[in-house]
Amino acid sequence: MSDQPQPPQLRPMRVVCPGCGGTSLYASSNPFRPFCNERCKNLDLGAWASEHFRMPQASAPEDQHLDQPQA
Repeated sequence: MSDQPQPPQLRPMRVVCPGCGGTSLYASSNPFRPFCNERCKNLDLGAWASEHFRMPQASAPEDQHLDQPQA
């Protein structure tokens, strides 16, 4: 028998599902975290894959041609 202290038990957090806005359990027991279920996770993945979500980027000036170097 060892006298080593046990690590503290962390309570699972309840968070808002980014897919549907419902309540989701953010814990290792939820394989879809931070989503509430597989459907929400797959819908989000599909939105990224179809480029519905995009990272913002600066657009090139219209008077500048991409194949010509700047002077």
